[in-house]
Amino acid sequence: MQRFFIKLLNVFTHVRHFGIKKQYRYYISDNYYSRINQLRYYFEDYVQRKKYKVISYQGEFQQELCFVLPFAYWHFLNGTLQKTISSKNTGELYFFSPDHEEVYEKRVWQYNNNNFEFPNMTHCISFNYSKWAQVPLKKVYSNELFVFEKPLLIIANKYNIEWDNRPLNFINKITLERIITKYSDKYQIVYNRPLVTEIISDNSDILDLGEFDWLKEKYPHVLVMQDLFVQHRARVNNYNHLQLLVYANCQHFISVHGGAAALCSYFGGTNIILSNSGIEHIFNEFATIFPALSGAKILHARTTEQVFWFMEKYY
Repeated sequence: MQRFFIKLLNVFTHVRHFGIKKQYRYYISDNYYSRINQLRYYFEDYVQRKKYKVISYQGEFQQELCFVLPFAYWHFLNGTLQKTISSKNTGELYFFSPDHEEVYEKRVWQYNNNNFEFPNMTHCISFNYSKWAQVPLKKVYSNELFVFEKPLLIIANKYNIEWDNRPLNFINKITLERIITKYSDKYQIVYNRPLVTEIISDNSDILDLGEFDWLKEKYPHVLVMQDLFVQHRARVNNYNHLQLLVYANCQHFISVHGGAAALCSYFGGTNIILSNSGIEHIFNEFATIFPALSGAKILHARTTEQVFWFMEKYY
């Protein structure tokens, strides 16, 4: 029955969204089905309203932030959340969960294939916010520990294999140097590029950009997140906890496509996202789900020159 219904939705999607390439239409039809699937829980969610919902997720970090965490928080607010299960070092993200279990040692990017338990299960041209609530990470993790003389400017970078290909969305050393040179007087810059020893992998190999020693030698005034982790190890539970604490005190972000961009979008202010490739472009997600995470101003830059154009105007 499920397969038959999905086929009908595929036909509907192909007709309604004929202008979108065929290879992307199945994302839309899968999301349609996942929303319809929520009707199964109408009585539990809106009538009975007892703690019954167990939410388990092992997929990509970006999709967990965009789709799963707000879904879990909605159930918490609704009084129906019983338990959450996710990857290692995610307890601080699920601070609201009555019972959070950290099980998974590795993320699986195909996890959402045929998983229709979340009303927004994957990328889509539109999203359903009926069981989706902003998670107040900024309010919860704002602190006096990471306060500096100048306002923070966080550069959230990555350098890893993308879609089984070479790195595509990242801030190179030339761009990094331009940012530091131009904005160090105005901001306390914090550089963050998590390594495999600090975050859970999602099958994308993290490569060496060669910037850490270079930063320490040439720009010692730039704070590196790994150094903050060592310095404050006794006060933070894990690397994710540190990111939440530092990000919560920031209003200015430069991030790159993926989980880094999604996490920065949770803390209000302005987030310039460098993304030159990805399905998010097809579905215009930087204008929909990303700003919805906290009300942040999301500025999508397709090139490094656009990054500097946005910085000139807003920073």
